[in-house]
Amino acid sequence: MHKKIALVSLLVILGLINWSIYGKENHLAEGKIVYIDLAPVDPRSLMQGDYMALNFSISDEVRKALSEKENNSRESNNLATADGYAVIRLDQRNIGVYKCLYNDQILSNDEILMRYRVRNGTVKFATNAWFFQEGHGKHYQSAMYGQFRVDGNGELLLVAMYDKDLKKLEPN
Repeated sequence: MHKKIALVSLLVILGLINWSIYGKENHLAEGKIVYIDLAPVDPRSLMQGDYMALNFSISDEVRKALSEKENNSRESNNLATADGYAVIRLDQRNIGVYKCLYNDQILSNDEILMRYRVRNGTVKFATNAWFFQEGHGKHYQSAMYGQFRVDGNGELLLVAMYDKDLKKLEPN
């Protein structure tokens, strides 16, 4: 009896994992391409290897908007720990620029929603690090944009790094 329960549990877990993988693969294949400008820092972690810490300019703009909203609010909603959506305007090259916080307004054709999360007073979009193989850091030194795939729910996946001319950065 215990073997049957263990087998059924294993099948359920494997099914859920595969469903999650399928969802991410679908997100990568069908999500809208958006480029967000970044301010990289190149630290090194002994445990994690080489990576680039990421900070996005739109994160700072969302944080400022949240602070203004909290200051203008009569009641304290503790917006510093709130998650939400930002409205991002896309230019002709799909470079995203912060427009405003989302408040159920209708979006124009050149606007999308991007989900943000606030953790420890910091606004985060998708990830705060780009990991790469040890010794390949020089290939990413000129990174100016992160390429994201954004799904219909505003969820983001970081796909690649690009330079100022939107040329993909990768080891040869």
